[in-house]
Amino acid sequence: MFYDQARIFVKSGQGGDGMISFRREKFVPLGGPDGGDGGHGGDIVLVVNPKVNSLVTFHRQVHFRAGDGKHGGRKRQTGARGESLLLEVPPGTVVRDADTNEFLADLTEPGAQLVLLNGGRGGKGNIHYANSVNQAPRLAERGEPGQERWIFLELKLIADVGIAGVPNAGKSTLLSSISAARPKIADYPFTTLQPNLGVVQLDDYATLVFADIPGLIEGAAAGVGLGHDFLRHIERTRVLVHLLDGAAADPLEDWAMINQELALHDAGLEKKPQLVVLNKMDLPDAVAWEPLIAERMAAEGVPFHAISAVTGQGVRQMLRKVKQMVDALPPPVPLAELGGDSIAVIRPEVDEDVFTVKRVYDGWRVSGRKIERIAAMTYFEFDATAMRFQRILDGMGISSALEEAGVRPGDTVYIGDEVLEWGEEAV
Repeated sequence: MFYDQARIFVKSGQGGDGMISFRREKFVPLGGPDGGDGGHGGDIVLVVNPKVNSLVTFHRQVHFRAGDGKHGGRKRQTGARGESLLLEVPPGTVVRDADTNEFLADLTEPGAQLVLLNGGRGGKGNIHYANSVNQAPRLAERGEPGQERWIFLELKLIADVGIAGVPNAGKSTLLSSISAARPKIADYPFTTLQPNLGVVQLDDYATLVFADIPGLIEGAAAGVGLGHDFLRHIERTRVLVHLLDGAAADPLEDWAMINQELALHDAGLEKKPQLVVLNKMDLPDAVAWEPLIAERMAAEGVPFHAISAVTGQGVRQMLRKVKQMVDALPPPVPLAELGGDSIAVIRPEVDEDVFTVKRVYDGWRVSGRKIERIAAMTYFEFDATAMRFQRILDGMGISSALEEAGVRPGDTVYIGDEVLEWGEEAV
């Protein structure tokens, strides 16, 4: 079975809590604050491993979580950082948000890394809050919660050349004759239910990677048969060998139909460099069709070649032509040239100060990325941190918004996972 799609849940590690602590030594009875910071939570990182060739791992396990940061300690000790989780994916993996279908990344370069989710920041210890007025602050932060999301992984084959055509055109036979690939071959539609890859060694020791794309039928772009599954693999190839069945009733009609399906896929597939190849020249029908097809391709400005995949007639010349077409294309731009290095980080562009106030059946719900994060990092059991949170609500305009909405003392206010009671002076 060829696994090329997976939907997984990922969550980065939570930051460790900051420590509230004071020096207590034999000859220093009134020492100052010495609470250390919490460690950062671990990241979720995708790593491209060329030795991995499928997404089967993500079918066996769906939930992945990085390590949490350790809490800060006494004597200004910072908690250990949570262990990042590295998830290995094969080259050609496309990453999308599973809920919004937003495109996140296209991972093609071996060794490239994508930081999907950053770990939560470690909370500050009370050493950060000492000043001339308050020399013994009972104030610290909890660790920032980790991020989480559902993502969709899709594997698209990476090959130099894709062999496309109708079922039984001879694609698998051609691939087996020019490489060490051994696809299953039989005379019925959709013998190939998954793409096969083959490495072709040319005379000058150069190589080409060919992909035998399973047979397309009319309506593939609309999802007929396994159309979408097949067409997505053609997106990766740089050159198409459009193989025509020389024994078909009308190879030119097949050629037109396949091109129409490529155009309907809405990914620019019809614009890929294409070499039309008439197969089965060992049969009389193919020999009869050759001059007609050659004339039509010349009129269309499309390169044409005739072969017999069974006997090998014209195959070597076809490979040299394909190599020339591939060499004429600009090389793919590696990720390192696009981003400066092989590590990309997803940072959504959002206004963190934005918030909403909503009336719920038993109180009020305040939603917003920044205020929810701060609430999760606040020690509400300490007066100092609770008052600081109140000042943050005032400064962000949340207090005013709640009052305008009609909040009253004693009402319940929900912020993230925190359940608070609204009072006259403070939350």
